[in-house]
Amino acid sequence: MSDKLSKYRDKRDAERTPEPVPDSLSSSADGNAFVIQEHHARALHWDLRLERDGVLVSWAVPKGLPTDPGTNHLAVQTEDHPMEYLAFHGEIPKGEYGGGTMTVWDTGTYETEKWSDREVKFVLHGSRASGRFVLFRTRGKNWMIHRMDAAARDPFPPADPMLPTERTKPPRDASAYAFEFAWGGRRLLVPIEGGRTTAAREHPWLRGLAESFGSRTAVLDGELATLGGAEILVFYDLLYDDGHALTGEPYTARRAALEALGLAGAHWQTAPSWPEDFGPVRQAALEQGLPGVVAKRLDSPYEPGVSKSWLFIPS
Repeated sequence: MSDKLSKYRDKRDAERTPEPVPDSLSSSADGNAFVIQEHHARALHWDLRLERDGVLVSWAVPKGLPTDPGTNHLAVQTEDHPMEYLAFHGEIPKGEYGGGTMTVWDTGTYETEKWSDREVKFVLHGSRASGRFVLFRTRGKNWMIHRMDAAARDPFPPADPMLPTERTKPPRDASAYAFEFAWGGRRLLVPIEGGRTTAAREHPWLRGLAESFGSRTAVLDGELATLGGAEILVFYDLLYDDGHALTGEPYTARRAALEALGLAGAHWQTAPSWPEDFGPVRQAALEQGLPGVVAKRLDSPYEPGVSKSWLFIPS
């Protein structure tokens, strides 16, 4: 019988990589395990591995598993991997094959509905990945992966931002509002899916932000502002998070979800927000030469277009 791991071994030096390089094949208890690894290599991708006859048959999926039947994703078949890879995570040294950080994104069992050289139908039973999928070969090592059942995922929100109504005076009921700086920059919505964002076409430095989200989907609302002579993307709202639309949630819930992301980098940050405290915020805006303050109702949903729930008060 041919050595199913010969290609795997040929690509790796056990003295240079922490990856498992076993001498023989093994299997799981039931012979139907799977693992999906998030792989921050030269390009972010996810590795789907299905147990089959003592090895993990593997595909690299650049955009991760599709979340709805209307979108197919590319899946490039790679060499079979050893069963020990079910639990592998760590740093593959730079310069080695597949160099980069690898983490276990999900693991579990699967059911085989069909397996041939050109088509693999299966059902995943994992904590993060579940459902019916089919892999079908298109050309050579290139396959496509299609979801056969509907995922419980909200559609992305409209691409129109919420805009404030201008007022000369602050609201009387300050306790019903949070107050933020008006940055005087250019508005930018940033959709993130599969570790990528279309906003990177104009701003390539956003690729790092998108990659940091991994497989988590999101739509961020913010503003490109110049602070200290540098252009910074300041985020102040979150419209979509990990498959769930937040536009119908109150500002307080969206703000809490945004802050939980911990967005902080050389080119982006989370905007500060102060509930019930207009005076000091306006004074700080004046001192920093900012155009004014935006008051946001704590109970307001996200409403595309001009809204009276957000108020711009000039400095």
